[in-house]
Amino acid sequence: MYKSLSVSTVGLLLALAINNLGVQGVQFENCGDENTIGNYSLVEVSRCNLDEPACVLKRNTNATISITFTSDEELPELKAVVHGIILGMEVPFNLPNPNGCKDSGLECPLAPDTEHKYSTTLPVLKQYPKVAVEVKWELKSGDKDVICVKIPAKIQ
Repeated sequence: MYKSLSVSTVGLLLALAINNLGVQGVQFENCGDENTIGNYSLVEVSRCNLDEPACVLKRNTNATISITFTSDEELPELKAVVHGIILGMEVPFNLPNPNGCKDSGLECPLAPDTEHKYSTTLPVLKQYPKVAVEVKWELKSGDKDVICVKIPAKIQ
């Protein structure tokens, strides 16, 4: 015969069903192409709630970005290039330290086929507008793209 489900079981099943209806957490997007010489395996943003659709960057604080990656080639140098994408337009963002080989946890040259962790801290300035933005973070070596990742964010 049929057994009755407890209220707590029904509530749990309902919560699981609602959770799987397209409510997704932060999705980091690989924006590299066929010429990109590396791959990232992990992206971390300080105080980012991965259950939310975007990382919240609070104004008048610092944000730390860490990217774990490998490269197919030796990297004699590494440079970070960052753009904010707002309403489809890429706006360059000047980093306090774009040199990926200095004060980033890395020392160049970087060996190929080895996991490396790049990390930097940047200010989220008080004068930044409160806006949703997609952050396009690229690591380059010379004229080669090492990795490219898009990070959904909200400045608050």
